[in-house]
Amino acid sequence: MSNRILVVDDAAFMRMMIRDILTKNGYEVVGEAQDGAQAIEKFKEFKPDLVTMDITMPEMDGISALKEIKKLDGAAKVIMCSAMGQQAMVIDAIQAGAKDFIVKPFQADRVIEAIKKTLGS
Repeated sequence: MSNRILVVDDAAFMRMMIRDILTKNGYEVVGEAQDGAQAIEKFKEFKPDLVTMDITMPEMDGISALKEIKKLDGAAKVIMCSAMGQQAMVIDAIQAGAKDFIVKPFQADRVIEAIKKTLGS
């Protein structure tokens, strides 16, 4: 069975990039969300094995969404996506329970490495 992943980013282009990387490597993208509030709803709906979460989004940012998801499921696996220069936010995210982070622009091998490490596969 392929691992089921929820992709969260406010930019449709970024979601498409991650989805392409994941599907080419045998992962199943079960859903997409464009803000933190939507991410929480989709997490409840799909119960994915892993979530890729953008840090900066309108409505609700990724760190707030991460904290809510961890309340729903303490074992949830979330990888944060950040732009360069967001080190402080990345540290906050790791402290809030993120398993890893990937930096934009995405490099396919780094994305897959982070996912394999987080899923233990």
